[in-house]
Amino acid sequence: MTNPLLSDWQTPFDIPPFDRIQDADFAPALDVALDAHKAEIAAIAENPAAPDFGNTILAYEASGETLDRVLSPFFALAGADSNAAREDLQRQFSPRLAAHMSDIHGNSALFERIATLWESRDKLGLTAEQARILYLVHRGFVRAGAALGGAEARRMKEIMGRLAALGTAFTQNVLADERAWQMALDADALAALPGFLQAAARAAGEDRGAAGPVITLSRSLIVPFLQFSPDRDLREQAWRAWTSRGAGGGATDNRAAVAEVLALRQERARLLGYDSFAAFKLETEMAGTPERVRDLLMQVWAPARAAALEDQAAMTEMMAQDGVNGDFRPWDWRYYAEKRRKILHDVDETALKPYLQLDRMIEAAFDCANRLFGLEFAPVEVPLYHPDCRAWEVTRDGEHMAIFIGDYFARGSKRSGAWCSAMRSQARVPKVQAPIVVNVCNFAKPAKGEAALLSYDDARTLFHEFGHALHQMLSDVEFERVSGTSVSRDFVELPSQLYEHWLEVPEVLHRFATHVETGEAMPQEMLDKVLGAATFDMGFQTVEYIASAMVDLEFHDGAAPADPMAMQAQVLDDLGLPEAIVMRHATPHFAHVFSGDGYSSGYYSYMWSEVMDADAFDAFEEAGGAFDPQTARALEEHILSKGGSVEAAELYTRFRGRLPGPEALLKGRGLVPA
Repeated sequence: MTNPLLSDWQTPFDIPPFDRIQDADFAPALDVALDAHKAEIAAIAENPAAPDFGNTILAYEASGETLDRVLSPFFALAGADSNAAREDLQRQFSPRLAAHMSDIHGNSALFERIATLWESRDKLGLTAEQARILYLVHRGFVRAGAALGGAEARRMKEIMGRLAALGTAFTQNVLADERAWQMALDADALAALPGFLQAAARAAGEDRGAAGPVITLSRSLIVPFLQFSPDRDLREQAWRAWTSRGAGGGATDNRAAVAEVLALRQERARLLGYDSFAAFKLETEMAGTPERVRDLLMQVWAPARAAALEDQAAMTEMMAQDGVNGDFRPWDWRYYAEKRRKILHDVDETALKPYLQLDRMIEAAFDCANRLFGLEFAPVEVPLYHPDCRAWEVTRDGEHMAIFIGDYFARGSKRSGAWCSAMRSQARVPKVQAPIVVNVCNFAKPAKGEAALLSYDDARTLFHEFGHALHQMLSDVEFERVSGTSVSRDFVELPSQLYEHWLEVPEVLHRFATHVETGEAMPQEMLDKVLGAATFDMGFQTVEYIASAMVDLEFHDGAAPADPMAMQAQVLDDLGLPEAIVMRHATPHFAHVFSGDGYSSGYYSYMWSEVMDADAFDAFEEAGGAFDPQTARALEEHILSKGGSVEAAELYTRFRGRLPGPEALLKGRGLVPA
């Protein structure tokens, strides 16, 4: 039989034929795809004609199409619907793919052609985007070690292969710990929880094949349990399981892998001539240096810590009034914060959730995109990788723009968190292609026949990931290399965090936050309270985030620590982290940093982007409102459509006329007087 990964897909919009792909198809398809790509690279490197942009750079950018067609569906499945066979394949594939890329970057004949073009770039008559592509390709080869030779080149290849294997193992270990743990709830423990959480626990028990309702380590279950369970012992048990993922001893313990990863990254940086991995990594980001990152984080740390300690003192008093003696502990924070939010702002999440239906929040995200950018969304039937997925065709003025896929519910086969990926990115060269964009979330799945209800944080996550999707869907560049979210790491979160602001626009909530049973709009009084509580507990949220960002930075800014956990403890002690707050992501399950090097030395980037997103939304408000058409056009023209075709700082300056300072961020987080 013909391998569906290697044949003409003949599917609507050229979607991968998930209904025909079997796990057994991937390995033989990868063999074919790797051989094809090697042949394409050899043809470029050995071309007897003098190098020019077309026969070298354009040919290089066009290579690997078969490999992309194999890996795109594979990685979609590996992240969102894994199983034992796919995990085994991923362990096999990751070092092979790393070795393949090392061979390409180590191809001296290919690099010589690229270097020749780079040296004569001013004489080539390139367009601005072509010049950008040449710059990025040359820079990518140099940073991958193409200029190294002999033993150093061989060692770089070994390092990259080992890092790939370690990253895959890290991810799979965390997922294994999440799958393995569940906490059964007896009748009393269940009855003490709000109705929506009872339903979610029952659904989780059914999904796990348990005898009754359970709490799992899915964030959509564990966080509300910590908010609402009055049983302090159960909260502690759940919190300890959640925060010890990847550190439980045995086969899934990630601590030794973390030490090895940090040592290998440091060695990689030194081979390339950098003092530290952070210096290497940040060179290509907006921040530029570790010092600039540290400066931003510490400007925000002091007011955030002060706010958190003030909140902790108030909640400690509340706990004492409940007759609980002893220290205020991390498993107490969310429980008393929820009670305090109800007292201070009269916001009750159990009353709020019925107004935040998943389907209505999807409609809200779509409607804002329509009003801002003219996009329209129509459901389509296409082959998808899981029954929970849904797809929409995205058009503008009747023109096809993209396919958008939403995969919203938590399941044991899906890694935790939320993300946006592209099965295919927009490009016009070497051929015209429209993007296929996927948003993956981990919301609690409702019982059959019931509506899915979100927390306010869930709704914000939905808007955040859809902001990333818009960056992909509105991309309008020539080359895939600079398409959509292919931008510096500390700029990529700007569109996503900016889009979160539209969830808080009163007219959006008034229209789409409708009660699941009555269909009535959220009462104005509740709406005012929700918006009034927008910065509640922001000290805690900011402190737990900066703690993680600082540990990430210090891990990579200097010699690799022999004992990362000891260094983590030292960094947090030096910061003065309050005892009742822990890192948002402890090192053994810090997937942003150790599943790959995407966010390594870069977890700060959410806050760097937040400096811009707060300032960017101010541009709309200054122009007269959240849906000001001229500002929306400028946002699309200067940022969303340009991808990485221009340096990030230049793009933002074109949009706003200047780069911002942290003042709007501090104001938006409620950490300075408005």
